[in-house]
Amino acid sequence: MCAAKAKQRALTSKGMFSHGQKISRGLVAGSELKCADNTGARVLRLIQAMGYKGRLRRYPSATIGDKVTVSVRQGSPDMRKKIFQAIIIRQRKTFRRVDGVWVQFEDNAAVIITPEGEMKGSEIRGPVAREAAERWPRIASASSIIV
Repeated sequence: MCAAKAKQRALTSKGMFSHGQKISRGLVAGSELKCADNTGARVLRLIQAMGYKGRLRRYPSATIGDKVTVSVRQGSPDMRKKIFQAIIIRQRKTFRRVDGVWVQFEDNAAVIITPEGEMKGSEIRGPVAREAAERWPRIASASSIIV
């Protein structure tokens, strides 16, 4: 029990809260994401979902609010072909909220973060899902629209 509380405290100190509910996983390894911040990257490819516990021959998948590893496919020359960590803020796959509302965005998008959990960019373009904003307070403060 103490180990679980210590782990929760460690995660919270990095600027992250745990998932509140189960959300449909809409992005598998290899998915293309739009970069929604002003870092210079435009298109990202999902490589790995951090903390994903899977099964043999099942593709690692991620959902809104998850921390993932991405590579930059299109963007400024100094960003291209580099690997970063990112947070997913939108997904096209529909998911259900606790109040019964089904939510779907028109694109898959993520924002690039540093290994410490700080945002690399200073602004976020487009809406951010409430689930990602609740889990990552630094993303909530940088976003203009929370849906």
